[in-house]
Amino acid sequence: MKNNTLSAINKPPFNFFLLVFALSIPFWILGALAPDTTKILPIKLPISALMTFCPLIAAVILVYKKQKKQSVKQLLKLSIDFKKIKNKKWYIPVVLLMPLTALLSYWYMKMTGGISPEPQISPLSVAIFFVVYFIGAIGEEVGWSGYVIDPLQNQYGAFNASIITGIVWAVWHIIPFHQAHQTTGWIVWQCIGTVFLRVIMVWLFNNTGKSVFAMILFHTMINISPYLIPNYGSHYDPFIFAVLLIITTIAVTWLWGPKTLADYKYSLTKKNSNK
Repeated sequence: MKNNTLSAINKPPFNFFLLVFALSIPFWILGALAPDTTKILPIKLPISALMTFCPLIAAVILVYKKQKKQSVKQLLKLSIDFKKIKNKKWYIPVVLLMPLTALLSYWYMKMTGGISPEPQISPLSVAIFFVVYFIGAIGEEVGWSGYVIDPLQNQYGAFNASIITGIVWAVWHIIPFHQAHQTTGWIVWQCIGTVFLRVIMVWLFNNTGKSVFAMILFHTMINISPYLIPNYGSHYDPFIFAVLLIITTIAVTWLWGPKTLADYKYSLTKKNSNK
């Protein structure tokens, strides 16, 4: 087995995308038929959000089909591969980038009059949602990051692989967004932001020793960060988030390069090699 991403046995990765969508169909149907949970929960989370485990299930099925139980165990262990993060400074963007984005969004909305109440943050609520979203992030990132991204990077390069995965990731969320009664404009900008989020995630992934745990933690922070905005993210604006994520993506791609998103142009090693 090659690498922590099982890239040696995952060809072609597009089979994974198809299987994720197929596995998600029952949840989309359930979301259409079941009682509207968005009227019960303090957040707009439809029951179809349970599809979050479909990427993990798809990866397990495909890995088991290729190399049986031992490989499945190795796949699942990726969720706790934090030892691969040799340079601990990368925990800073993994943990703080999305909360900072949320705070910048809140500041902009407040300055432009788009928001009036002050943040009402319940530490207990944040802790509960963190645990719930962390578990959900395992269901997604063992698939997106642990199974499919490396084969795509090997074939198309890091940036292009990010865009491909990001588009699939965004489209996969459209039905749950609709079932959460979001507007068309909200869904469009959320999907745009989602695509650029995946570029940022691959950048972090490639710079944390390809740690799936880092991606699970970052994914959790993506979902938690809107709660830094008042009333369970009721004033969350995907347009502002998308703009901030696009700016971040441009900076990351320029500094680390589109081919790998890990070749920092001002690194000391690179400077020394050019002498």
